[in-house]
Amino acid sequence: MWVADISRIPTGEGPLWLATVRDAFSRRIVGWKASDHADTELVLGALQFALWSRAVERDQLIFHSDHGCQYTAIRFTRRLDDAGARPSMGTVGDSYDNALAENFFSTLKIERVYRTTYCTREEAELDIFRYIDGWYNPRRIQRELGWLSPDEYEQAYYDREASGALTSPSGAR
Repeated sequence: MWVADISRIPTGEGPLWLATVRDAFSRRIVGWKASDHADTELVLGALQFALWSRAVERDQLIFHSDHGCQYTAIRFTRRLDDAGARPSMGTVGDSYDNALAENFFSTLKIERVYRTTYCTREEAELDIFRYIDGWYNPRRIQRELGWLSPDEYEQAYYDREASGALTSPSGAR
């Protein structure tokens, strides 16, 4: 299951919109895109990145988002269908339905955005790129992942799969 959402990042040039796709298993950001517009192209770009970065088997992926117009757009739902992904949407007005996607934005904003003033959208996008690909995925440990980063959690899973072990990355059976 992947979860997705959009958030606004303030800059001196106006808002930078960030769309992310997060793998619910490892909490890894598997796709993201930034733009000066919060439109269908934004979420399509994040989805394309995610599909490019992962081997997705037809009818094995659930893609969860809110009811935003970007995620209900015909072009977006067709792309999900073409990829063999099943769309899932939460209840309207219930922020808990997409909490895993929203949680990442809370972390990003607390750890980077609220501590930084971005003069330009480009500056913000480069900083976010460094945060996601240089810190969050490879090194930011998470309690829910047994104090591993998303990349470490996935590697531990694949190592166990290769060895035939039956425990989770955190050691639980």
